[in-house]
Amino acid sequence: MSYAMTVRVSAGFAPTVERVRTALKDQGFGVLTEIDLRATLREKLGADLTEYVILGACSPPLAHRAVQADPAIGLLLPCNVVVRAEGPDNTLVQAMDPQVMVQLSDAPELPAVAAEAGVRLRAALDAVSS
Repeated sequence: MSYAMTVRVSAGFAPTVERVRTALKDQGFGVLTEIDLRATLREKLGADLTEYVILGACSPPLAHRAVQADPAIGLLLPCNVVVRAEGPDNTLVQAMDPQVMVQLSDAPELPAVAAEAGVRLRAALDAVSS
């Protein structure tokens, strides 16, 4: 099983990040964290990396249901969404497939939560790529 849902966008990095934020919001997700991996690696290691941001997306109702089903599932939250440049006018957007949670937990309520999260994340990615 692939652990990522992926789309490629024929647009620059910065506008794509904004489109991702909007698409996530439209699907009920807020962005709780943002890690500018490029800036962090430059600062800490002096390493050069293409533009790369990790957005920690969360749908509070889905997160609540998931944590109620399996309190340890918080280790896999929030849903990470990566946006990274693939050249000046191409950007890759990836979201972790929530089905990964189902493979790591025996909680019987979790498959329904993961399925709903997956539908919403896929809809957000589709909106970004259209």
